[in-house]
Amino acid sequence: MPRRQALALVGMAAAMPALAQAPAFPPMPPAGRRPWADQVREIRIGLLTDENQADRLARTRAYRELISQHFGVPTRIYEAADYNGVVQGFSARQLEISGMGALVYARIWLDTNGNIEPLVTALNEDGVATYLSVMYVRADSPIRSLDDMRGKSLAFSDPNSTSGFLVPRSELREAGIDIPTYFSRTGFAGGQEQGVVAVLNRQYDAGVTATSAEGDPARGFNRGTFRLMVDKGQLNMNDIRIIWRSRPIPGGMIAARADLPQGFKDDMRAFHLALPGAYPEIYRQIERGTGAGYGLATHAMYEPILAMARAEAQARRQR
Repeated sequence: MPRRQALALVGMAAAMPALAQAPAFPPMPPAGRRPWADQVREIRIGLLTDENQADRLARTRAYRELISQHFGVPTRIYEAADYNGVVQGFSARQLEISGMGALVYARIWLDTNGNIEPLVTALNEDGVATYLSVMYVRADSPIRSLDDMRGKSLAFSDPNSTSGFLVPRSELREAGIDIPTYFSRTGFAGGQEQGVVAVLNRQYDAGVTATSAEGDPARGFNRGTFRLMVDKGQLNMNDIRIIWRSRPIPGGMIAARADLPQGFKDDMRAFHLALPGAYPEIYRQIERGTGAGYGLATHAMYEPILAMARAEAQARRQR
């Protein structure tokens, strides 16, 4: 990652508390059909997750039903097979709204000439809208640091993942590591949960994933892949060890197509800001963990990631 991008990311992370402090939860906007419903006849929500289908449907059913009932508009969940599915859904105008990470947002921004608008960003318990990428190994592995990873195998999660690919790749390169020669091999596990499973099954020596890195480590922290897997009984944190942490990354967001009616975007923003206070269990299920709710999101918060995505795209074209 070029030094100016790294400095921009650090500077932006330092400013995040001022940009997205946890507010007192506002009241839920009044229920009822809106004028925008004449244009938005169905709300199609993109779902980007590594979970199996049964878990996905159970976790999102109440959320979908609440939106549909509150605004009087049919609402559907569209599951993406991978991160790129949400990118394609926005590019084809087949989705109105979706949760996503910063890199998916950047890809959509580039593919659609900016036809996407961030609405809210998820806040940690301390009210800050950042998280980390971490590298982890099996707890019984002799690997205890990044230096020990020389000649070992590393699983990235997905080429469109911020924490599972873009940021660790950029920071490793910034540290002077030539990824193709430093590691014995790298590959994509197909998702962040799949990466953890691959490491536990000794298919890779290490993986990278997203975590809040705050809260009880035994529970997988407050938010992120580890917490989700611990909550579902798929992971015991005693079975893994974290050996590397990134700088703070701008948190994921809920975003909508920019070409939709302003009233729709305003209502979706207000709905999600109020959701944690009005329906805390639905909020917890959607965010897959605990937090301080949502803060307002702006495009400027994600400019450093957009710069990284442009640089990565240029590097691919030159290879």
